[in-house]
Amino acid sequence: MQRPSARLTAHDRPVIWLGANYWSRTGGPLMWRSYDGEVVDAELRVLRDHGMTMTRSFFYWPDFMPAPDRLDEEMCARFADFLDRHHTLGMTTVPTFLVGHMSGENWDPAWRGDRDLYGDVWLVARQAWFIRETVRRFAAHPAVAAWLVSNEMPIYGRPPGEPPAAREAVAAWAQLVVDAVRAGGGTQPVSLGDGAWGLENSGQDNGFRLRDTAELCDFLGPHVYRMEDDPVRQHYAAAWVCELTGTYRRPVVLEEFGVSSDFASDRGAARYYRQTLHNSLLAGATGWIAWNNTDYDQLREQDPYRHHAFELHFGLTTAEGEPKPQLEEVRAFAGTLRAVDYERCTRAGTDTALLVSSYLDTVYPFTRAEDRTHVQRTCRQAWVAARLADAPAAVVRESDGTLDSEEASGVRLWLVPSTKQLLSPTWYALDRLAHEGATVYVSYSPGAHDEQRGPWYAHLGALFGVRHQLDYGLVNPIEDDEVTFTLTRAFGTLAEGARLTFRTADTGNGRVFLPVEPDGAEILAVDGRGRPALLLRRTGAGSVVFCTYPVEHMAAVTPRVNPEATSALYDALAAHAVVRRPVTVADPRVAVDRLVHEDGRVFVWLVSQARAELKVKPAVADGTRLLSLEGASADTVVLPPYGVRVLRLATATRHEVPGGS
Repeated sequence: MQRPSARLTAHDRPVIWLGANYWSRTGGPLMWRSYDGEVVDAELRVLRDHGMTMTRSFFYWPDFMPAPDRLDEEMCARFADFLDRHHTLGMTTVPTFLVGHMSGENWDPAWRGDRDLYGDVWLVARQAWFIRETVRRFAAHPAVAAWLVSNEMPIYGRPPGEPPAAREAVAAWAQLVVDAVRAGGGTQPVSLGDGAWGLENSGQDNGFRLRDTAELCDFLGPHVYRMEDDPVRQHYAAAWVCELTGTYRRPVVLEEFGVSSDFASDRGAARYYRQTLHNSLLAGATGWIAWNNTDYDQLREQDPYRHHAFELHFGLTTAEGEPKPQLEEVRAFAGTLRAVDYERCTRAGTDTALLVSSYLDTVYPFTRAEDRTHVQRTCRQAWVAARLADAPAAVVRESDGTLDSEEASGVRLWLVPSTKQLLSPTWYALDRLAHEGATVYVSYSPGAHDEQRGPWYAHLGALFGVRHQLDYGLVNPIEDDEVTFTLTRAFGTLAEGARLTFRTADTGNGRVFLPVEPDGAEILAVDGRGRPALLLRRTGAGSVVFCTYPVEHMAAVTPRVNPEATSALYDALAAHAVVRRPVTVADPRVAVDRLVHEDGRVFVWLVSQARAELKVKPAVADGTRLLSLEGASADTVVLPPYGVRVLRLATATRHEVPGGS
């Protein structure tokens, strides 16, 4: 299965954005009042000299539109100078119109009053007028790379604590403001700047839908600032959102990410940048715009920095313009992009697919919000585990209806982790895919709450070859703080007698197992009390593997757990399914993935999640070998703590082609 890696283009060539969200240190959001072109020039030069080619810039709405029918000419002149300075330095920018929300505060034009930003016809018309007129002034400037309608409109249009806007109102607003860009003569790509926080990615309804946005916009732009309890999940947080977003087949630009130096040491901030940049690249991102260019210590008396002190220090440079370690990581990443000629690379195909239940992104009658967040959390953990097993998974949304496609029929391993709910036809489709030759893996879950608690499986017994032993209204609690599976026969990479141990830190509905008796299935592993834990049902040319424990969910709610035993289980599943993995590393702290250049070269990423230096010897397919980008042999690879190495896979027979596995 080919994983999405859609690209923005300009003049029929792919475009890769690497830059920063930009406010000058002279004023932050109020920079246009105290605009200093020389300071702007110096700030841009530092970014450019560290490999950045663009910025995201902002029209501070109260200043640029002081009245409902007037633009401020002085502000526009300063923005024109700002564009000129970008062009002189060989840089571009993406202007953002409705700002609006910024750094912990909402900033209204004085004339807005209490009018609704989405539903008030007059106010929507004023927004469209502002967008159309600013585009008309600047669309022809060569420094304008694209347009963004807003900055995080969901929390401007509906501040936290208020009910979400109606989807229909948001979709209508989005149509009108995007049309305004085109009416003003803007031919560049356009997107909403909403952060991609909607139902499809988060399980939380804010009125925005990625389905709607993808129909209107040329790219999708996640904003990711996760607070996590596991370092590995933190390092993959932005990548997971990019992967989910990419299912809508639009270019994905990581439009905002970053760290405040108040929340991370220099070493921690650099590590976060390194991991986020490389992991999101491997998850399909084709652009990166860090938050943000500089610190603002001299603005400590000015809102929003006065009341959100940590916002002072998100910069890639200090308030004096000195590069911080995270900017050095950006420079190194830019060098990697050049070295592999990233504009002409695509993601390698994969034989593994992760099925995301439609209960994440669809509100079915008489279901609860906890159902959606349960899917999001467990699928994220499974996706991480698959990466650590060197079997990176394509993400397939059940709601896309793709299980009947030719592409789906080519998947060798389907992962359906800790799942309570799929649509009835989907269960039968999975059974069919197994019969046709795939390995379908499902792990049990009764859900995240006690309303209709239990597995919503259309034909549980026939699908898994078991008879369940449930009592109505009750779950079977896991008695121990750790569960150990012991293999009763060899399976994939696991020998008979091998053990997999899982932590069971969760309580309530997540700390349960499904008691079963085999009825046509073989027992692969038992738990510490001798009960079936893994079962294999052979069907046609393939098989179904059932886990009676919600191992992904247990890991998803356990702090500092990764890497954990699910990655070893997935490694065994991949071997059983004969998933093609040209390069693997036995250490689960190292994830392997590949990009394929249009000329046939294959580039291999090794990403370490280890605190200490590692020396690893990757296993490669017969007839191939690993080389450094300079051409030296790379049979053994040294990875610094949380380090990344990029190598080339050479073969004496043929090159891998995009879409292959």
